[in-house]
Amino acid sequence: MTVQAQGKSCVVAGHICLDIIPPLVGEGDFESTFLPGRLLETGPALMSTGGPVSNTGLALHKLGVNTRLMGKVGDDVFGQVILNLISGLDDRLVDGMSITPGEASSYTIILNPPQTDRIFLHCTGANDTFGADDVNYDLLHQVALFHFGYPPLMKGMYQNDGAELIEIFRRAKTTGVTTSLDMAMPDPNAPSGRVNWSTILKNTLPYVDLFVPSIDEIMLMLYPDLFREVSAQTRPITPSLASGIADDLLGMGVRVVLLKAGHLGLYLRTADAAALAGMGRACPTNLERWTNRELWLSVFAVKVVGTTGAGDATIAGFLAAFLRDLPPTEVATMAAAVGACNVEAADAVSGIRSWEETLARVQAGWPRREAAFADSNWYFDETRQLWLGPHDAARQ
Repeated sequence: MTVQAQGKSCVVAGHICLDIIPPLVGEGDFESTFLPGRLLETGPALMSTGGPVSNTGLALHKLGVNTRLMGKVGDDVFGQVILNLISGLDDRLVDGMSITPGEASSYTIILNPPQTDRIFLHCTGANDTFGADDVNYDLLHQVALFHFGYPPLMKGMYQNDGAELIEIFRRAKTTGVTTSLDMAMPDPNAPSGRVNWSTILKNTLPYVDLFVPSIDEIMLMLYPDLFREVSAQTRPITPSLASGIADDLLGMGVRVVLLKAGHLGLYLRTADAAALAGMGRACPTNLERWTNRELWLSVFAVKVVGTTGAGDATIAGFLAAFLRDLPPTEVATMAAAVGACNVEAADAVSGIRSWEETLARVQAGWPRREAAFADSNWYFDETRQLWLGPHDAARQ
């Protein structure tokens, strides 16, 4: 796992916002603390950029990948803060950003209590008017990979049965770039949760090479009854459940599926050789080792400070390793490793280390979190510290 990025570059596009994270002071049951009329004391707010354009894009930059960002902000104070924070890392990163006069920039207030899942107060802002014409397709001709994230938080991406999202990926594929798509959790009580995501994905995924949502997101979008069972804890998330979902996604035309399952781990599934051959400029040089793979990894053991951007960081690790042309077992391992580094900090980027530091940590025997794994159809590979599924070609 010492292969360098070999000059392969990428564009990260989609949703971007300003994250405002007020640290909560004191200890206690925070779920019963947020009561009307109550004043809660906080510490100095941490401000950082958020959304996949920032979280995944800046993590890729820190991991040594030549990255360009493509998002939309307004000409307001929050928009200026977003651009200043990004340019503070590298002036070139903001070259592809669009500033729209008269529109409000997106922001999120993140309440991140210890030992409790996050609470988000989110304004989508200028992300809502992002459309197919906001993508610089000339730039896509110059890079190896195009990653787009969070269409459920961008009104223009899910209106009209996702016509703009479909058009973005259709036009992107004509440039020869490898395409990647991440999702976000739709709000069931908002328009994003009431659209027909099954129709949108069936028409988008034929143009998507790498599909990298969380398993919760895809269950809510495609299997709402299953999502309710899992949410009610009447049915657990298992590798077999992930395998069934991946079957359907591969059937829709996507070539590689990565399902993020939080503290439970990661699931990776790939298509056959004929499908993989159409993956674009970042296509693996050794297709045989990517063909018909099925893997499950447990997460690395860390002290969790915050989970903001953990999924985006996991994707950055996945894409950084993929662009280095590593085999799927190592790509999935680095995805889990970068995701683990992320949760060691309160914001989405501070915990990300360089590629070399992260790799050294893995090679030094970084322990994994023990996983409850009772599926007898899966085989544990002691050398790589991961499970091989019943569909995995390496077991045939």
